[in-house]
Amino acid sequence: MIICETPRLRIRNWREGDRGLFAEINSDPKVMEFFPFRRSRAESDALFDRNARTIRETGFGFFALALHNNDLPIGFCGLARTDLEPHLSAGTIEIGWRLALSHWGEGYVTEAALALLDHGFGERKLSEIVSFAVATNARSTAVMRRIGMRPDPLRDFDHPGVPDTRSHLKRHVLWAVTKKQWRTAKSSN
Repeated sequence: MIICETPRLRIRNWREGDRGLFAEINSDPKVMEFFPFRRSRAESDALFDRNARTIRETGFGFFALALHNNDLPIGFCGLARTDLEPHLSAGTIEIGWRLALSHWGEGYVTEAALALLDHGFGERKLSEIVSFAVATNARSTAVMRRIGMRPDPLRDFDHPGVPDTRSHLKRHVLWAVTKKQWRTAKSSN
């Protein structure tokens, strides 16, 4: 199933043939620079299955991001329910992404994220969408800025899933955009 499309991209459900790309991005040291660990193929396959099941059951999750012209998967982008109480309340929806290194610098993540914000505020009737990243992850926060999100320093947090042995990755900054802010920004463009 296709979630949404842009001139260059297709945001769709995962297919069995996408497992290799999913494993590649979850094990690449540069792609995973701001994560506390990389995943083995078995761990990546388990995450792939869990994510696909969550998408089927809820309609939320990290969708395959594929090139429109040939349907080649290049990463993922999605709207997912967070599980980070007490830092983020139940029901909070985050937008997130991960892209194969060979496709960095082409604007794909920004393009996909803008389409998913439209989808989230339009079809899914969400009132707010957040994103968060390690405080020093300038690449991700640059995307957040480009897609119209705003920093919300009062909601920054130390990620409970990051072990103390990787303390430089604990502090996360939170950015957010409300439906009203999104609509106002769209109408002024």
